[in-house]
Amino acid sequence: MSYSVAVRALCEFSAKVGDLDLRFTPSPTAQEGIAGHRRVTARRDADYEAEVALQGQYQSLQVRGRADGYDPARNRLEEIKTHRGDLARQPANHRQLHWAQAKVYAWLLCQARQLPTIEVALVYLDVDSDRQTLISEQHSADDLQRFFETQCQCFLAWAQAQEQRLAERDRGLQAMGFPYGQFRQGQRQLAETLYKAVSTGRCLMAQASTGIGKTLGTLFPLLKAMVPQQLDKLYFLTAKTPGRALALDALAQLTAAAAQPALRSLELIARDKACEYPGSACHGESCVLAKGFYDRLPAAREAAAALPMLNREALREVALAHQVCPYYLGQEMARWVDVVVADYNYYFDAHALLFGLAQANQWRVAVLVDEAHNLVDRGRGMYSASLDQGQLMALRQSKPEGLGSALERLNRQWNALYKDQRAPYQAGERLPDAFAQALQQCIGLIQERLNQTPAGIDPQVLQFFYQALQFSRVAELFDEHYLFDVSVRDGPRKRRLATLCLRNVVPARLLGPRMRAARSVTLFSATLSPRQYYADLLGMPADTAWLDVAAPFRAEQLDVRIISQISTRYQQRQASLAPIVELIAEQYQRQPGNYLAFFSSFEYLRQVAGLLAERYPALPRWEQAAGMDEAARQGFLQRFVPDGQGIGFAVLGGAFGEGVDLPGTRLIGAFVATLGLPQVNPVNEQFKQRLGRQFGAGFDYAYLYPGVRKVIQAAGRVIRGDQDRGVLLLIDERFAEPRVQQMFPNWWQTACE
Repeated sequence: MSYSVAVRALCEFSAKVGDLDLRFTPSPTAQEGIAGHRRVTARRDADYEAEVALQGQYQSLQVRGRADGYDPARNRLEEIKTHRGDLARQPANHRQLHWAQAKVYAWLLCQARQLPTIEVALVYLDVDSDRQTLISEQHSADDLQRFFETQCQCFLAWAQAQEQRLAERDRGLQAMGFPYGQFRQGQRQLAETLYKAVSTGRCLMAQASTGIGKTLGTLFPLLKAMVPQQLDKLYFLTAKTPGRALALDALAQLTAAAAQPALRSLELIARDKACEYPGSACHGESCVLAKGFYDRLPAAREAAAALPMLNREALREVALAHQVCPYYLGQEMARWVDVVVADYNYYFDAHALLFGLAQANQWRVAVLVDEAHNLVDRGRGMYSASLDQGQLMALRQSKPEGLGSALERLNRQWNALYKDQRAPYQAGERLPDAFAQALQQCIGLIQERLNQTPAGIDPQVLQFFYQALQFSRVAELFDEHYLFDVSVRDGPRKRRLATLCLRNVVPARLLGPRMRAARSVTLFSATLSPRQYYADLLGMPADTAWLDVAAPFRAEQLDVRIISQISTRYQQRQASLAPIVELIAEQYQRQPGNYLAFFSSFEYLRQVAGLLAERYPALPRWEQAAGMDEAARQGFLQRFVPDGQGIGFAVLGGAFGEGVDLPGTRLIGAFVATLGLPQVNPVNEQFKQRLGRQFGAGFDYAYLYPGVRKVIQAAGRVIRGDQDRGVLLLIDERFAEPRVQQMFPNWWQTACE
């Protein structure tokens, strides 16, 4: 049995030395890199060969990849790299890695075509100036073969250990049984459907309520499919930290059930949460964990590979024991584990690590997207950007050296965008070219300074630079699925200032290719209805399978009452306060216990809570506050003790509206005093128009579906298990409308009052 490795992965393993150094940044985006490669190859002669597929063998190691280009007239192999800024500032170990890749490709080509010698060239394209720099060396095939074998020898022991582990893992997975005596109701149906989907290479959308064990019911069939479907990796993606914890716990149960430790799992977290030295930059002159990072990485990698579960704590412990950065050790280990648990952005973002690795290494991956209803808003956010003129004004006042005229020009173009704008908000169809060019000039000048004196850049300049760069990159994606809007406000000394925003409305074009690139993607949530809404906005393939798992609950477990005499519309809000307070007090007196009361805003929440305190001071209550940190959120939830009594006030769609588990008597009821519709404002009205133009149901797509989904999620906090009992009071006249009720879970039986 041979172990297969891509050229890039081989060289990244064997040829990286010295410091971790991110100063030669920012690197071009993947799209800019692809476009740059095409520009270089398009200028070559007619007989030039681009994307040359090559492979070779060293003992049990098979090395494969695609060389960027070969010029047969010059007998020159080219490795093309795109960059920004002064190439002289490129760290030596970056260049060394590029030479290693080029030489390995050169040997594979010499071997394939029986070439005695070859010219090996690095071609660097500056994506901003479009200037090419070519650096070449002449090599004999014998020298290149020796170089190739040295790299392979360095990798071979690791590859053999990986091969043995994977063989042991496969035996364990094939023998693995479900960790419990039997599946829960609905859990087997979910597992079987998912197994069929991945076996046929289809995506799946699965709506399944809380209580059936979705996490275990999705991970188990994918692990069982790993061997027969030859899957290289499983990605379990979550929107929030609690989802990662559930996945890691399920993996621990499955590993224990398999009675073998060969399966490897990894938790990835955000860089700011993993950073040990937040005030330091990511290079050897600033951070001790970046200094000599690649020299110490092999030992750290070896230690990390010995652990079945690399959760956040375990990864940090290994990293610090070997004095390497935990975040970048995690990025390295993503190559060598079987299951990765991470946030959505690690696969769906424009610069996503996991998607990039899968593409570069041609992995077969299966993806699980937990609480997938969140992916619409998260996807929009990943591909949107904003710029605030107040930040530009502060930057101009600080008069950074060499940037003055460029910043003034940018400010003039900025002012021109809203010169004739009378309303506070205005949406446009496109970003004007003159502004985009002025912004690009500023980015280029700051980039030059960053390359020349990376340590001497003012933090204010750096912050603006990264935001401007993100804005510029999103501008390249702008099409009919975007809004460009200008929001004007009064600034200091009555100067008008504008915030510019590129808003993604429909992320389907950007997320769809990620769905299709995997062997299978499964979206699962308790709220994926209407099915077409999510399929349209997320870009699901046409043959995506659908499963609506019957809930394991009975109608008598949840008393659902619609209070249609009260309106929570904004105009009637003041009049609703007293009736809602009396309703809460009456229900509490009838059945004391712990309740959650959800409102559309913090202001509405405070008004009702204040009146309740005034009229019923003895009734225990606690309130969600804006901007609660993790400790404060935990404190809020800790008030919900078994057989406790009191009312927790929360905002619908906030931290306590989903992903919160309060089983048994920790929560016996909920009040939802809002239909949950997003606020009617100019932005949402633009979304309604754009979605109506594309899908013909603008109000439903912009307001109704997102609103009712939040209500159902909040209601799902009450019944968590098949022994739970509770009450749900839906307070608003609109809950009585048939089109709203048809979106409710099938097992609910409602009564109008």
